[in-house]
Amino acid sequence: MNTNLAFTLSTLAGLSTILGTFVIFFSKKKTLNFLIGGISFASGVMFFLSIFDLIPESISFLKSTYQIIPCILLTGIFLSIGVILSITVDKLFPSTFNEKTLYKLGLITMIGIMIHNIPEGMATFITTNENINLGVSITIAITMHNIPEGISIALPIYYYTKSKKKAFLYTTICGLSEPLGALLAYLFLTPSTITLGIIYAIIAGIMIHISMYELLPNANKYKRYKITYIFYILGLILVLINKFLF
Repeated sequence: MNTNLAFTLSTLAGLSTILGTFVIFFSKKKTLNFLIGGISFASGVMFFLSIFDLIPESISFLKSTYQIIPCILLTGIFLSIGVILSITVDKLFPSTFNEKTLYKLGLITMIGIMIHNIPEGMATFITTNENINLGVSITIAITMHNIPEGISIALPIYYYTKSKKKAFLYTTICGLSEPLGALLAYLFLTPSTITLGIIYAIIAGIMIHISMYELLPNANKYKRYKITYIFYILGLILVLINKFLF
């Protein structure tokens, strides 16, 4: 068992989210273009991370118990449940995108990412206990996509509140969800592969909805499409680099 190292890696992976706030602290001009680019970039990362990472991981976990066809069906069902959950939240808190709703958008994104990070923390903890090298690789991969996730939280909150402290605080709280997942795994033993498969499918659905029906459309409302889709594609490129390298 490598419990201490597993906790350490899970914590480092989670707190890497804070690196996303650096764009606020070191950027001299807080322009609308920067906001659009950040939201579009985060949208691309969330969408393609779900497509290339979360959904395949869900099927992989479920394959330990079921045949491939039931795995795909179950993943599709729980993916749809994730979308429905996200739509329900959106219906309960309807809005049009402007400065007054940026704060809510940042909070919704934070909650979605926190839910996503808890099973990530569990996976990092469990994997490191079984295989240190694989645990380190997973930590590096998670760190790579946690940084733009931090941007997607910090930018809307800062743009509305003009408070660096609030942007930093909320991003930190989100990052702590990863070691929380590690703690849950430690306290309640190893979660079943079925549970992890279901969780990843639901979170993929939530992330896809946030990306395609919250972040990207909101960026498009400013009609600066060149900036929007350049940064959206950069999000895709980051996810692909992550997949090929790790």
